[in-house]
Amino acid sequence: MSNSPIYQSRFSKFNCCVLVPTYNNAGSLASVLQDLLLYTKNIVVVNDGSTDATKDILNGFSNLHILNFEKNKGKGVALNRGFEFAEDLGYDYAITIDSDGQHYPDDLDVFLTEMESRQPGDPELLLVGDRNMGRDGIPGKSSTGNKFSNFWFLVVTGTQLSDTQSGYRLYPLKLVNSIRFYTRKFEFEIEVIVKSAWRRVEVKNIPIKVFYEENRVTHFRPFWDITRITLLYMWFVLVSFFYIHPRNKYQDFKKKGFKRFWEEDIIKSEEPAHKKAAAIALGVFIGISPFWGLHTLLVFSLAAIFRLNKVIAFLFSNISIPPLIPFIIYGSYQMGSLVSGNGWDWKLNMENFDSSAEIFQGLWQYILGSFALAGLAALVIWIIFYFLFSFSEQKQVVKH
Repeated sequence: MSNSPIYQSRFSKFNCCVLVPTYNNAGSLASVLQDLLLYTKNIVVVNDGSTDATKDILNGFSNLHILNFEKNKGKGVALNRGFEFAEDLGYDYAITIDSDGQHYPDDLDVFLTEMESRQPGDPELLLVGDRNMGRDGIPGKSSTGNKFSNFWFLVVTGTQLSDTQSGYRLYPLKLVNSIRFYTRKFEFEIEVIVKSAWRRVEVKNIPIKVFYEENRVTHFRPFWDITRITLLYMWFVLVSFFYIHPRNKYQDFKKKGFKRFWEEDIIKSEEPAHKKAAAIALGVFIGISPFWGLHTLLVFSLAAIFRLNKVIAFLFSNISIPPLIPFIIYGSYQMGSLVSGNGWDWKLNMENFDSSAEIFQGLWQYILGSFALAGLAALVIWIIFYFLFSFSEQKQVVKH
């Protein structure tokens, strides 16, 4: 019993293993594995086609589960295949750790402790180690890239993380193995957390330590890998704004019904009255604006930038539903005529537009009026709802 690894019983409780993807890290691999064996014997290694002494080193660890690739396929493929391999071995969770020695094996306790704090009925969990990227000793390029990734992760998922690129993580295997992935290299670690968050998994940071050795081996290629991550986020923005966000908000709204949704998500929101009113005003402004086809993209982007309630903003951006579109366009055109100093155009008729110049002028008048109408409507709406929310908050204070 005394020879049992320190955390073995805890790993067995959650049917959890440690997954180590490795590629040409022969200099640090043996010490990383020896340290891990002090804490658990549930270790899976994916040798991603290493050309150094990695295979010889792994031959000395006969008690590990080892998956060897003949050729290098990329970290994403190594992790993806490793997840499948680990589930086939009977594991439910996998904690991934890099083989370059930057992670501390004793931080396994942080992941296990978080799992032990879960209650029945809690959503599935995916943990990402937070390396505290703002502290001294963290390479500037790593910190900058992480901030970029954190911002866009917030935009496409609505979840705030302070570290989205750490490789020290805990994954629920059944969940990740049910998702179809397309990326093959470092950007896979972005794809997996975004798609997990879209499936209502709780993606959460936990604090870990990190050691950056000056001459450590890294296979991250700044230009190409950052380019792939950027392109991936561009695709995620389109998918999230045109499908994921609207789908999720609609499902929440449909599940609760208008009355409960209004009371729980809007009236009882902890945000101050002016911010709730601002979210409604933003939604109305975007809904009336002439950016047809881009309303969802704009409302979620601006709500994220101004830190406003995305649910409220999105709900009220739907003012531009088909039955109201003709009235919005007509009102925008008339407002454009008024703003241009021509007064109301009561004799508006399509036959008046019999030349390209007049069509262009009419279009410009509509765009100008659209912004004017959107701004005026947003201001009026903000004033009305600000007083409504303020009055509602006062009533709740009196009740308590």
